[in-house]
Amino acid sequence: MTERSLAPSRYAANQLERLRILLVEDDEGDAFLVRELLEEAEAPFELTVASTLREARERLVGVECVLLDLGLPDAEGIDGLRQLLAVAGSAAVCVLTGRSDEHLGVQAVAEGAQDYLVKGQVDGVLLIRSLRYAVERKRADENARRLREVELLQAESARLERGLLPQPLMQTSEVSVETFYRSGRALGLLGGDFFDVVQVGEDRLHVIVGDVCGHGVDEAALGVELRVAWRALVLAGVPEDQVLPSLEQVLMSERRAREVFATVAAAVIDLPANRAWVRLAGHPPPVVLSGGRAHPVAARTGIVLGVRPTPTPVTELEFTDHDWSLLMYTDGLIEGHTGVGNERLDVDGLCKLLDEPAAREVSLPGLPPWLVARADQANGGPLTDDVAMLMISRGGGR
Repeated sequence: MTERSLAPSRYAANQLERLRILLVEDDEGDAFLVRELLEEAEAPFELTVASTLREARERLVGVECVLLDLGLPDAEGIDGLRQLLAVAGSAAVCVLTGRSDEHLGVQAVAEGAQDYLVKGQVDGVLLIRSLRYAVERKRADENARRLREVELLQAESARLERGLLPQPLMQTSEVSVETFYRSGRALGLLGGDFFDVVQVGEDRLHVIVGDVCGHGVDEAALGVELRVAWRALVLAGVPEDQVLPSLEQVLMSERRAREVFATVAAAVIDLPANRAWVRLAGHPPPVVLSGGRAHPVAARTGIVLGVRPTPTPVTELEFTDHDWSLLMYTDGLIEGHTGVGNERLDVDGLCKLLDEPAAREVSLPGLPPWLVARADQANGGPLTDDVAMLMISRGGGR
């Protein structure tokens, strides 16, 4: 029968990473004892000793765990712990207390220390184990904090998304509206793409798709402001030829830098007349699906908003029948590569996708995500820019 040793087990050095420890202790005898205990555990460690809190601040770089004595020449008790915690960063902090000051250890943990140890009551194995556990608890605390920050960021993004992706303000059943939005940034952060639909009276629809240059939260917030401003201008009955100039004034007053600009495609659809008036400010043209074919609107293009205030030209569009869709989108959809050299999908490539037999088999609600999937495929991976789409459909839609 094999005998089992009752002696404290030692750590296998080849199974553990080296623990970098800073001991803050002004008593040379106690510092020597701590080093002896660590060596007794036969675990890999790197020990640095500081005799004052000031010296400890200079030696924190690269340290994973700080072992702090609460009686230092320049810091006493819990106040010293608070000062150290303020500069410890990602390092775990364990407190050393005397037998008569064990209550201070409990208070230290309440203040933010990962653990406390009573001098004379630990052996080497217990000491190194406590320090490693403290490091893991600190990492868990850091991970929980980062997770909370991500959750707050996602909540902020969700609030922005509700502003960027509004519910169409319309009552008519003559047309249907399909929308699509996908951020090009990590963590779901939104860019500056925006769109909206507003019905005025019984038979007139105002639609807009826009893109603020940039991809961050600042641009997303500006996109929300522009969308809300556009909706307010339309509902206030501002003349159609004054809406975009007024929107440009909002952009120029709210942007964070003079180089920030926006592109916009806006249209006013007269349902009884079956026609629309399109204005493009540096934006790619809408695509019309009708008669089984897709073709871009031959609209005149004005300059982007925010560079040099200039009236945006208007182009009249007459639909040839009562089965059509008007697809408006941001340039993130058409700027991906096609797999042939440096060629981009562009507007012509988008129309070719829509003319494919496979596209005709896709339902109207599924058409925007289908287009993005095909653009991703041609690009050899996800498109890097934000993509927003707005599709107004009448009758059969194509």
